[in-house]
Amino acid sequence: MNATSRSHSVAAWCGLALYPLAVALATVGSSRTTPAVRALGVTLSAVLLVGVARRIPFLGLVVVLLAPPVAAAAQQSGRPFGEDGRAVTLLAFLAADIVLGRLVAVRGRRQWISGIVLSVIVQALAIGFFVAPENMIGAGVVAVLALLVACMVGLLAGERRAHADALRTQAVSEAVTAERLRIARELHDMVSHSIGVIAIQSGVAARVVETRPREAREALSAIEDTSRETLAGLRRTLVALRTTDPDGAAPLVPAAGLGDLDALAAATGRDAGVRVDLVRAGTGRTLPPDIELAAYRIVQESLTNVVKHAGVDVCRVAVRQSDDALVLEITDAGTGGSATVPGMGITGMRERVSLLHGEFGAGPGPEGGFRVTARIPLPGADR
Repeated sequence: MNATSRSHSVAAWCGLALYPLAVALATVGSSRTTPAVRALGVTLSAVLLVGVARRIPFLGLVVVLLAPPVAAAAQQSGRPFGEDGRAVTLLAFLAADIVLGRLVAVRGRRQWISGIVLSVIVQALAIGFFVAPENMIGAGVVAVLALLVACMVGLLAGERRAHADALRTQAVSEAVTAERLRIARELHDMVSHSIGVIAIQSGVAARVVETRPREAREALSAIEDTSRETLAGLRRTLVALRTTDPDGAAPLVPAAGLGDLDALAAATGRDAGVRVDLVRAGTGRTLPPDIELAAYRIVQESLTNVVKHAGVDVCRVAVRQSDDALVLEITDAGTGGSATVPGMGITGMRERVSLLHGEFGAGPGPEGGFRVTARIPLPGADR
C-alpha cells in the first residue's frame, strides 16, 4: 500500500469515527430549529462517509441508514420529524439512497440485493414509527421512488463501468497482439535474410571444401560475418524489449532505412550470389523512421525470397519517391517457386504497408518472374 492509499484509508476511517459526533451535533439544537433543518444536518453529515462508501459501500450504507432513525429517536418531540413528515423523511434518507446506488454500481448482485432489503426494512420501520399516520402513504411512496431511482442509476453506472472495463481489456489485448506481430515481423525479417545467406554459403562450402579450399574459407568467412551481424541485431532487439523505462536508453544503433539499401544490395550480391540492380528516383525528402524501416524490411524480405525461391542471379529494386508517396518495386525473372504462396514473409510485408495506410501487391509479373510492389503515402499527402 503506497502513501496515497494509506492517507485515503486513514481519512475514510476518521470520517467514519467523526460521523456519529456530526449527527449528534446536527440533532441537538434549539427548540426553534425546525425538524427539516435538523434532517438536513443529518443528511449533510453523511459527507464524512464518502471514503468508507467508496471502499466498503455496504458498511457505509448500514451506518448511514441507522443515522436518521437514531437521530429522530434522540429528539425530545414525540413526532421529531414534524408535521411535514414526507419531505423530512425523504431528506433524511437521501444520503442512504445515494450510498445504495454506489453499492449497486460497484458490487455483486448478492451484496446490493442485501442492501436493498436492508434499506426497505429500515426505511419502512422509520416511516412507521416517526411519520404521522396521515403522511405514511405519501412518505412510503416517496421513499420507494427514491430507492428505485437510486437502484436504476446504480445499475446504469455499473453497466457503463463494465463496458468501460471491457473496452479497456480489449484495447490492452489488441495492443499486446499488435506488439507481438511487430516483434514477429522484425525477428522474421531480421533472421530470414541472414539464414538464407548462411544456407547458401554453407552449401557452397560443403561442395568445394576439398577441391577449392580457398572458396570454402571465403564461404565460411561469409557465414561467420553474417552470423555475427544477426547475433548483434538480435541482441539489440532483446535489449529494446527488456527496457521497461519509457525514458530509458534508445536502441544501440539507428533503425535501418533507405540509406542502407546500397549495403544490403552489396551484401546480397557478395554473400548470396544475386546481383541487385538498385534504381532510385524522385526527391530526397527525409522520411519518418517508421516508413524508412518498413521500406528497408520490404526490400530485405523480397531479396530473401529471390535468393531462396527465384533461382536467378540478378534482380531489380526500384525506389521512387514523390511528394505524396514512396513506391517500391522488386522484380526478378525467376520461377518464383514457393514465394507465390503467401507465407510469413509476404504476410509481414503486407501488414507493414497496411499499418502505414498503403497498398501492397505480390505475385507473378506481367512478363514472367515475380514482382513485389508497395506504395506508402507520405505524411502531409492528400489521402
